[in-house]
Amino acid sequence: MSRVIDYFFAPHSPWTYLGHERFAAIAREAGATVRLIPVDLLKLFAVSGGLPLPQRPPQRQAYRLLELRRFSQHLGMPMNVEPTFFPVAPHKAARLIIAVDQADGADAAMRLTGALLRAVWEQQRDIADDVTLTALLGEQGLPAERLTRAAEDDIGAQYDANTQRAIDASLFGAPSYVIDGELFWGQDRLDFVQRELANANTNA
Repeated sequence: MSRVIDYFFAPHSPWTYLGHERFAAIAREAGATVRLIPVDLLKLFAVSGGLPLPQRPPQRQAYRLLELRRFSQHLGMPMNVEPTFFPVAPHKAARLIIAVDQADGADAAMRLTGALLRAVWEQQRDIADDVTLTALLGEQGLPAERLTRAAEDDIGAQYDANTQRAIDASLFGAPSYVIDGELFWGQDRLDFVQRELANANTNA
């Protein structure tokens, strides 16, 4: 029986960027089903003690940049740790992922998520801009109409419900991976995700 991984993330998160492709590969290898759950990180921070980046103390901001460089080099992933379009409002992109997931399936939504993350952290593109989002849809072979769909009220309601679901599950950051109710927080915990999926397959 396929395991289900609830994937809580934000499409502008650098840590989600660093983990996304590895996570996708781990899930594929394990034959797991991924449920994409884009969330509003600021709302999550507001109830969990997190702070938006500009409000963090200077020493924490400096160390964040150091860690991003470290992981970028360690993983061999190109990364502009201070990209032109960051901080960026992620809500249009998050809603677009939901619209694509509903219309085109999880695999297409995972590919689009990867493209959005690369747009921010590799390509210096603005994922709050409709022209950029339309271009990214085209690059992924997806209809431009998905952007119109993403603006509809029920998609916004789903985005809000996703965020509330994360709050109710006591999550506090992204990416978060939840398997059978067990939380694995951060791309640096993907080894544990992989072990959990392997153990389940061994015991099946």
